[in-house]
Formats: sequence, structure tokens, C-alpha cells
Amino acid sequence: MRIIFAGTPQFSADHLQALLDQGQHQVVAVYTQPDRRSGRGKKLQASPVKKIAEQANIPVLQPLTLKDEDALQALAQLNADVMIVAAYGLLLPQAALDTPKFGCINIHASLLPRWRGAAPIERAIIAGDPISGITIMQMAIGLDTGDMLFKSSCDITDDETGDSLRSKMTALGIPLLFKTLSTIDAQTLAPEPQNDSDSNYAVKIDKKEALINWHESAEHINRKIRAFTSAMGCHTFLNDQRIRIIKALPMPSSNKAIAGSVIAINKKTITVQCHNSCLEISMVQIPGAKAMDIASLLNGRPDFFSLGDCFSSPIESEQ
Repeated sequence: MRIIFAGTPQFSADHLQALLDQGQHQVVAVYTQPDRRSGRGKKLQASPVKKIAEQANIPVLQPLTLKDEDALQALAQLNADVMIVAAYGLLLPQAALDTPKFGCINIHASLLPRWRGAAPIERAIIAGDPISGITIMQMAIGLDTGDMLFKSSCDITDDETGDSLRSKMTALGIPLLFKTLSTIDAQTLAPEPQNDSDSNYAVKIDKKEALINWHESAEHINRKIRAFTSAMGCHTFLNDQRIRIIKALPMPSSNKAIAGSVIAINKKTITVQCHNSCLEISMVQIPGAKAMDIASLLNGRPDFFSLGDCFSSPIESEQ
């Protein structure tokens, strides 16, 4: 089949690479978000999907929108059988959805109809969901509302991170994509409508969410730390220094200390009071340094933390 692939981040790129490695279909073009400025030098950076497409000499299109006539004409001229969409980042109008012979399919990182929207992996971890998975669906004009084609599930473990769950999703998504394409080719699809009453929305992650609120429970804070991982990282402030929390464990606490205060220090961890619980932190990143465990930090700077130190929180900064 003639395939258009639309995606932007590494999750998308892994699926594109697998499709190219399989070699059973012709990828006639790749759509991806425009290059963005990033890094200290703020240089334009190509998306992971664009890099793979260029290495494979596949035409790359990066329109700001797919809603204007020129973009729709360019899409139609590709004469595609199907368009595969995976974390693309642009909404497709009905005219675009109708252009490929067999329409557009989406690789969505949740078990629909749960967690429709932009951040299903992070929201599932933060919510404490025990399972998640991949749904491949026939795209419709609504946000992740299309009929489901295939699903595959996985457990979310107690130490699951956004990165580890994304890797699980990729491992599920690739064979499920191949199965879907074979079924489309054979024209034996059996679409299953979603139950809208069971749906909820995975709101896009806001950078403000990465600032730890020590008045929340340790369990909730720890879920956010695990969910954000390399994508953003949760942080707090101590003496005007930004401290990123990399790894921690929620613990019970009967201490009546102020939320955000350091209530214990040992060779491998520091313990911080939260709402009716505490967080035992074992790995951090301080300004000008790489991520390190607490033991390494205290070995080089034994006085970096002191009992009674208080990390800042959003509530306190507003007062």
C-alpha cells in the first residue's frame, strides 16, 4: 500500500522506522511539525520523525495547518491508500481524513475511550491507573473519538515512569500497526464504536505542573515525578536554587512539620514532609550538575541539605 506517515516525537519515529524496516509498504511522504528552536543555542531542530524520513530519502512536509486548499491539494496528490498518524500534533480536518483511499488511522497511547487527548501516558500514571495500552483507531473529526480497530494492553507498575511506559507502548504499537495494515489490505476490518460515556480527557501537560506542591500527598507527587521523567522533570526550590527531583518513594508520616521541610537526612536519602505523608528522595539534579543519587551529592557536599530546610511550594510563593 501507499502510505503517508504523520508524527513528530520519538514515539512516532520508532513506529516509522519499524514500518520502513518491515518493507512491505511504500511510505510516499512524511508529515511532521515544523522545526523548533531548542537547546542552549536555540537552534532549529528537526523532529525525530523528520530525521528518519530524510535518512530514508522520503519527502517531508511540514505545513502549519492542513486546513487550507494548498495543503489539501498536496495531500491529495500523494494518492495514498492510508495515512498513519502517531502523535502528530496537528488536527486533521474532515477533508484530510477523507483523502486517503482507506482514510486515516491513529496509534493512540491509551485504552480508548479512556484518556483521549494529548498526554495519555502521563495522565494514566498520575491517576494511578493499573493498566494502559495502545488503541489503533479509524480517525474521525472528533478528538480521538473514532471507531477502534485493535487494542493491546500492558500493566502500569508501581515504579513506572513516563519513559518506561512509552517504551512499553512502542513495543505494543509496532506489531499492532502491522496487524492493522494487513487487515486494511485484506479489507476485513471490524471497527468497534467507542462508548463516549466512558471517556475522559488527557489534558496537555503544562510546564507549571512540574513545580512540586508539597501540600499534596507524597503518593501524588511521586506519580508526577515518575510521569514526567525526561519529558520535563518535577522540580522545587531551595535557597533560590532549582532542584529537580528524579527518584523518590512515598512514605507514611506522623510528623507535624511544615509541608516541604526536610525531616530526615541519611547517607542515601533525604525525607521531605508532604500532606499527611512524606517523600523519601534518593536522586536529584542540582544546578550545574548531572542527575546524581543523594549519596553522591552528600559525599561531595555534605552540608547541601540541613534538617529544617524548607523547599518552596506554589501555595507559599503566592502568599
